[in-house]
Amino acid sequence: MNKDNLLFAILGVLFGFVAGFLLQEVMAARQPPRRSPGDLSVPAGSPPGSADAAGAAGPGPADAANAPAPGGAPGAGGPGGQPPMAEILQLRTYVQQHPDDADAVLKLANLNYDIQNWTRARDLYTHYLELRPDQPDTMTDLGITLRQLGQFDRALDLFRRAQKVDSNHWQSRYNEVIVLAFDLKRLDAAEGVLADLKRLQPANPDVARLAAEVDRRKKAAA
Repeated sequence: MNKDNLLFAILGVLFGFVAGFLLQEVMAARQPPRRSPGDLSVPAGSPPGSADAAGAAGPGPADAANAPAPGGAPGAGGPGGQPPMAEILQLRTYVQQHPDDADAVLKLANLNYDIQNWTRARDLYTHYLELRPDQPDTMTDLGITLRQLGQFDRALDLFRRAQKVDSNHWQSRYNEVIVLAFDLKRLDAAEGVLADLKRLQPANPDVARLAAEVDRRKKAAA
């Protein structure tokens, strides 16, 4: 390989890295906060980070450090709060042997969500809702997962079902706005949901940023 070809190869790798990073940042900006089970007011977690493997650090429904070992005992976690691979494989084996242990199924679903293994997360969330129906947080996480799989209508259905279970469930509305505005380009419908979302979360900076982006896109489309 001559020097020119080598230079072009290096530049190509750098360009791919930068483009991939920017794409990740754009998607992260669209990804809403998630809520820890039992916490009805404070958003938690970071944007989702593919096979049962390490989860994202930080709080949220899928706190990888709390993934249970067989028997339900919480694991110690690895460096940075992420579970070691052996622990995750142990949890997967445990769920295979105890498919009706709802807590373990949910933890494994959340781990797969965090590493963006969307198909596996979808199947696990679906099974969890068979075990424990009418869980608005899990309905919302399943809806986000379906959105990532391009199943926008099914995602909207999950978000709206979550709102029927909990009329104050703002995260499902947040995600409904994202699908309507960004994926389906139905900006008028998104604004209708956004108005309700603002009423529920008038001081939430995430909601304010979302509203500003919807408004910007509507003006650009005019």
